[in-house]
Amino acid sequence: MNLRKCETMESVNYDNVADGYNKRYETAYKQDGIASELLHLVHLTKAQKVLEVGCGTGHWMEILQDYTTVVGIDLSYGMLRKAAGSNKRKSLVRGDASKLPFADKTFDMVYCVNAVHHFLNPAAFITDANRVIKPDGVLAVIGMNPHAEKDRWFIYDYFPGTREVDLQRYPSPEIIENWMVSVGFGKIAHKTAERLHNDRNSDNVFPLSKDFTSQLSLLSEEDYERGIARIKAVLLEAKENDQNVIFPVDISLAMVTGWSMKRNSGKASS
Repeated sequence: MNLRKCETMESVNYDNVADGYNKRYETAYKQDGIASELLHLVHLTKAQKVLEVGCGTGHWMEILQDYTTVVGIDLSYGMLRKAAGSNKRKSLVRGDASKLPFADKTFDMVYCVNAVHHFLNPAAFITDANRVIKPDGVLAVIGMNPHAEKDRWFIYDYFPGTREVDLQRYPSPEIIENWMVSVGFGKIAHKTAERLHNDRNSDNVFPLSKDFTSQLSLLSEEDYERGIARIKAVLLEAKENDQNVIFPVDISLAMVTGWSMKRNSGKASS
């Protein structure tokens, strides 16, 4: 595992949450739609070498590595150590998303999943991704889109301010598209890659640890505890009235794709 020093670019300390991070994939949130979309792009580009930026514990790398060579880059030592420990086949680098430590035209495909909102300069990431992508290669950026105002999530309901913070953190698909256009990507499109729909209820809303999601991790301990108290109060009232409470989880994950136009090929992204 090749580790390089660089500036901090995320507010959540992922070194602290690395050990338990993969639990989200062991629940109903398997995100098979994202896996299918990534594999489709690998096959479409006939990718021989792929880069995941913000690879975390390497979950998506493991899915792709039977089909292509995948390199992962992340800023967190803890995440990279977790990734290295789970599978020795991974090629991992510690580095900054806006200054990718790779030569020009190295990869057939670059992607990031639920990571771009952590980058200090996501527009610079789009620029540098274009540099390291080969002609006719593709960039895919996948993540939440709170700007669409179509999602329902109990975290936003019971922990005030989390949605407002997300509106600041997450670039909309339209903004990502504009960044791609500005650096020369073509055939740009966005679609819903995944719909996470798995409501919780009175029986399974807990446990809900602070590292369950970055929205909670960013809260102060006091604000986190106030949110937990709100949920407990609702549960207590429901129990007294012999009712079941539904805690909605209906979240869409958007995928924006852009193709390198260094050479025209006639390939399409669907």
